[in-house]
Amino acid sequence: MATVQEFIDVSVPVSTAYNQWTQFEAFPEFMGGVESITQISDTRNHWVTKIGGVEREFDTEITEQHPDERIAWKSTDGKSHAGVVTFHRLDDAQTRVTVQLDWDPENFTEKVGAAVGADDRQVKADLARFKEFIENTGNETGAWRGNVDAPGSGSATASRSADPLADGPGLADPSLDDPESGGPRAANPA
Repeated sequence: MATVQEFIDVSVPVSTAYNQWTQFEAFPEFMGGVESITQISDTRNHWVTKIGGVEREFDTEITEQHPDERIAWKSTDGKSHAGVVTFHRLDDAQTRVTVQLDWDPENFTEKVGAAVGADDRQVKADLARFKEFIENTGNETGAWRGNVDAPGSGSATASRSADPLADGPGLADPSLDDPESGGPRAANPA
């Protein structure tokens, strides 16, 4: 299993960063290798990617989503792919966006890419393009503020802090460690 975890600080309020991230069909504007995303329903998307000359199509399902806090997803078509993005309010105009992806590289090229850190560089570059995109536009292109509770969690928002970094930067929010969500848990980078 390959894992990538990266973060970036963006100069927009947490709600602006979160709202833009809910606009999946806009991902090709700042994510290299993402050819298209078609939103099938509030929680299902169809992806077409082309990375390192390898084209893939797969479907994902949002397994957990809480406005201004997190979006977790996993693939639904047998491919082992899951991710989570979390949003951390640093102040009124600054947000830390943390992305964690877990997947099983399938072919030799993907395995080599994971081994030499190509995937880490891709995610880091995608986050830099997201920062440029959202800071240059200054506003989100849309928003979906729905709530999706993790499977079997009941009300996942009841114990969540509105500010996951309230106790200081770099401290993990224990409410993010929910193995039932179907997505990986992102720890706050130091």
